[in-house]
Amino acid sequence: MKEAVFDQAGSRIRWTETPGEEPARVYVHGLGSVSTVYHAHIAARPELAGRRSLFVDLPGHGISDRPQSFGYTLDDHAGALAAVLDAERLAGAELVAHSLGGAVAIVLAHRRPDLVSRLVLAEANLDAHPPEGAGSSRIAAHDEAAFLDGGYARVLENVGPLWAATMRLADPLALHRTAVGLRRGSEPVMRELLEGLPVDRTYLQGGLSGELAGRAALVASGVRVVTVSGAGHNLMFDNPEAFAAAVAGNG
Repeated sequence: MKEAVFDQAGSRIRWTETPGEEPARVYVHGLGSVSTVYHAHIAARPELAGRRSLFVDLPGHGISDRPQSFGYTLDDHAGALAAVLDAERLAGAELVAHSLGGAVAIVLAHRRPDLVSRLVLAEANLDAHPPEGAGSSRIAAHDEAAFLDGGYARVLENVGPLWAATMRLADPLALHRTAVGLRRGSEPVMRELLEGLPVDRTYLQGGLSGELAGRAALVASGVRVVTVSGAGHNLMFDNPEAFAAAVAGNG
């Protein structure tokens, strides 16, 4: 386990990693998740093995610190992720990022293009105000005080055992502020940032999730959009073979 300071209070973002060749692949999880749980089995696949791989837990999640004074906006998370890459002196890393993590990765690539050479985004949030049924919307529907006073427990009861297994490791305050920040989105919004990024970009959409909104415009901007058959939002669990192939550039 490694760590880097990400705020003025000395809070630390942490990650585990496996050695290998550069450029490094940096795996970033979604809301209420943990990077190793969602991505270690992908990085270990034969077509991806041999590359240095970092499994980063965003602030407030997993093994990272959860400062109460932190804002947990997309910009805040992107700054913390930049602290990891700066601490390891990584330039031109490949970011493999899911859901919330994909939105954070887009903001990071916009803010610090020196750090990122490629984005592989698994159903990343591209727009502000996701549908009411989205996990972030259900969390952000509570005000902060109500979420801390019973809302967090109710959400855990209703998200299902898979997501609850990692969400219970997230700090409730951090989880709520992160959900609110994700619903607010970035400025300009993540979709606009992604379309203008001068890096290799792949977007993975689960075949069971329906048609990707704005797909034609993304493709026209140079984003490679891949539909992963038989997969919903958690593509790396539903179809790990296709997910790994896309990360390897073969999907």
